[in-house]
Amino acid sequence: MKIKHLIESQQLDVETIFAIFKEADELRISIKKPLKGEILATLFYEPSTRTRLSFESAMLKLGGNVISTENAKEFSSAIKGESLQDTIRIVSSYVDIIVLRHFEEGAAKIAASASSVPVINGGDGSGQHPTQALLDLYTIWKEIGSLDDITVVMVGDLKYGRTVRSLCYLLGKFQNIKIIFIAPEYLSIENDMKDYLKKHNIPFEEQTDLNKYLPQADVVYMTRIQKERMPDTERRNTKGTYKITKENLSLLKDKSRLLHPLPHVEEIELSVKIEQTDDRVAYFRQAENGLYIRMALLSYLLE
Repeated sequence: MKIKHLIESQQLDVETIFAIFKEADELRISIKKPLKGEILATLFYEPSTRTRLSFESAMLKLGGNVISTENAKEFSSAIKGESLQDTIRIVSSYVDIIVLRHFEEGAAKIAASASSVPVINGGDGSGQHPTQALLDLYTIWKEIGSLDDITVVMVGDLKYGRTVRSLCYLLGKFQNIKIIFIAPEYLSIENDMKDYLKKHNIPFEEQTDLNKYLPQADVVYMTRIQKERMPDTERRNTKGTYKITKENLSLLKDKSRLLHPLPHVEEIELSVKIEQTDDRVAYFRQAENGLYIRMALLSYLLE
């Protein structure tokens, strides 16, 4: 299945996912430069470290070029009132591919409808972040060795966290997956996500006791609280809701893996030594995987 834009995880079938994984593996060994002369625009209306820099690095390593704005909300004609559609029409006439991060859910779909070149959703509000989901899934595959017959415990802000939504859509394509959602009630997973999992016969539970379910997990997917997307009444109640510490990390099986889309803040309290030496802590390897997945994705969309 060939796609022009990557807007949401649901677009990706299993064959395409593994084709991108295969390309990412090959790029680890030998960096080809098939994109010489191609130009990537990273158009970011929200802050980013890993997504923007890894896409820019990916394009440069593939022999292409990059033009960028890291604060398009203020340092583009958006501040003058230009619509997203008009911005995309103009930018797409200058470049060969666009990565867009935007604060409004659905912005990537709007951008794709206006663009003459491929658009990649680099995160749209509380909506989706499909390239994060791809690198998350790739990390699980590399670390665990399978995407079937696993239990994934997702923890934290499941209401506003777009990475959880995107990963759930991809997990729904595999066999004998079980998902355990752990969150306070006011940050629980939305009903549309539950409906999707039911439709695809993915068993899931909603729980509140993190330590009780850590021993069952093959993958623990921690998330930070998305305070910037919350009303003040919710924000005041979120401090210290769930944490991974040295003590409860010991509850994980030796072959289990702790993932996080980063940045991690108060929800992980592990020393740098533990992060560097405990194989179960995989989130920095996960972030590195993003470079190779994004290289593979750029190659796939521009081939």
